[in-house]
Amino acid sequence: MGLVVQKYGGSSVADAEGIKRVAKRIVEAKKNGNQVVVVVSAMGDTTDELIDLAEQVSPMPAGREFDMLLTAGERISMALLAMAIKNLGHEAQSFTGSQAGVITDSVHNKARIIDVTPGRIRDSLDKGNIAIVAGFQGVSQDKKDITTLGRGGSDTTAVALAAALDAEVCEIYTDVDGVFTADPRVVKKAKKIDWISFEDMLELAASGSKVLLHRCVEYARRYNIPIHVRSSFSGLQGTWVSSEPIEQGDKKVEQAIISGVAHDTSEAKITVVGVPDKPGEAAAIFRTIADAEINIDMVVQNVSAAATGLTDISFTLPKTEGRRAIDALEKNRPGIGFDSLRYDDQIGKISLVGAGMKTNPGVTASFFEALSDAGVNIELISTSEIRISVVTRADDVPEAVRAVHSAFGLDSDTDEAVVYGGTGR
Repeated sequence: MGLVVQKYGGSSVADAEGIKRVAKRIVEAKKNGNQVVVVVSAMGDTTDELIDLAEQVSPMPAGREFDMLLTAGERISMALLAMAIKNLGHEAQSFTGSQAGVITDSVHNKARIIDVTPGRIRDSLDKGNIAIVAGFQGVSQDKKDITTLGRGGSDTTAVALAAALDAEVCEIYTDVDGVFTADPRVVKKAKKIDWISFEDMLELAASGSKVLLHRCVEYARRYNIPIHVRSSFSGLQGTWVSSEPIEQGDKKVEQAIISGVAHDTSEAKITVVGVPDKPGEAAAIFRTIADAEINIDMVVQNVSAAATGLTDISFTLPKTEGRRAIDALEKNRPGIGFDSLRYDDQIGKISLVGAGMKTNPGVTASFFEALSDAGVNIELISTSEIRISVVTRADDVPEAVRAVHSAFGLDSDTDEAVVYGGTGR
């Protein structure tokens, strides 16, 4: 008997019919002889609706109470799913994140998992039950407060439970048939990827691909938990994410030169103007940002002007952190000594990802030629061994993604990618 962890996103359990459809799929996995643990997200846009409600009541809700509110969504869906499974003649028990043993740090709204102690889950499985766990949440190790893991945290919950329970696989069910070479909502002829390495998937996730959360993939790589990304709306094979290629028939799926094109329009750009070009200035700027607990992405420093000895430093960060970053820099302006700040939230990032690019000359040239032919101007450039990223105007992102996707022969000849559900909100 194998142990399988399944995770269902909000679009999969958006309404009563969706919950009943998911319940049938779970029961089928149980009938196949598996022990089944299910991690579930809030129904549809419930989390966004709760956020809207909180903002109507308080413009700056306290972190602890905000987490108490947001975790209600997953508790609703887990209980309803357990009821639907029982209605099909199988026993199911629902558990909150804390009951499932998901232990986190004390950072509200974006907590990190410290440990998973799934004693109650094991007991339930040993009694023949299907265990249903509320995703996206845990309990802080020191204060025992309810915490949330940030957007997409249910994926991380599922992989963490799979690692703690030594599961054979973690199945992530969503509203598309797997991981595609681009966002199917932008590129209709995107192709489904049969297998992708943890490394390539990490780069895609970090570059804006929304099908899997970056932390989820990192957790899976650390504990070598294979992930199978599938649609809950179809019975098709999805995408395997693992350390080694999967076998199909009598041969292994080979690593593609280019895995895909990702994009992200959730970032903003800050330019620190008139920075003295001397040792320690960049360190002071980014220490200020780090002390404000803000993550940055791309960084570029201009060549200093010979006449003034001053330079400009630009970096990107989440739009949601823009105001805090500006305030922190302005507060430390006397110590850093810059002239002014420029803030731009109308940018987008396009990334080309593929382990094969490090051994294939010409990839970089083809990437920039595709953007040039599409009339897309580049503002920032960042590279790694298996990724090239550029920042452009937000309005140019859809056309840029399609141009690069076509330039590298990633377009499907026949089938168009299907998005079965979800509002994309």
